[in-house]
Amino acid sequence: MAKRTIKKELVTSRWLNETKEILIYLPPGHETLTDLPLLVLHDGPDYFNLGRIVTQATPLIEAGELTPFSMMGIPVNKERRTSEYSPIGERQSSHMSMVVEELLPLVRSRYPISPRKDDLVIGGSSLGGTVSLHLALQYPDVCSRVLSQSGAFLQQTIDEVMRQPSLSHLQIYQSIGLSETAVPTHMGTLDLVARNREMKRHLLEKNAKVAYYEEEGDHTWGFWQRELPRALRLFFGQ
Repeated sequence: MAKRTIKKELVTSRWLNETKEILIYLPPGHETLTDLPLLVLHDGPDYFNLGRIVTQATPLIEAGELTPFSMMGIPVNKERRTSEYSPIGERQSSHMSMVVEELLPLVRSRYPISPRKDDLVIGGSSLGGTVSLHLALQYPDVCSRVLSQSGAFLQQTIDEVMRQPSLSHLQIYQSIGLSETAVPTHMGTLDLVARNREMKRHLLEKNAKVAYYEEEGDHTWGFWQRELPRALRLFFGQ
């Protein structure tokens, strides 16, 4: 198996007034590649460690099942996570501005990453999936492809979707574990199965392209890790 390449970049954000250590994954053979697609991951270190996304993606790229792509893992201070990822959080707008105005230009200037919107996927689990969808709604010229695992969708997110005249440009991977009917969160206990079903319905009403999966699973990295290859094949399959 090829040696994995993971770089680290210290980014001081004027939007969030803090320094974050961003993880950058580059696929096998990246030295000779240009215009790599990019997957941006909220809770990035957790995706790299608990989700084992690099360990899963690298052999699929080597086998020719996935087109070579890069990943950017964004860390978050867990105490500020709800504030930065939730639509009712006071730092969500600043977080999204950081991604669009600071992180994307940085990685595209330093690594062989495509500038094209169609080569960008933004994703996460739980509230990470929520803020990824908000990024696509807020910045349709920047991102139109979203990976959401067990999205913690609040009414504010559903309202934002319903305000859109059309989402025919949006492609979303949406998965939910059937045991996620009473998930404790900082915003109370949520029935994420019901909320994901409702979100799917509204997205389809707005003509979004939705790949929706329900299966046995709960609100854990074990479930998200297990079904990651399917999401990667949707966005980066050869």
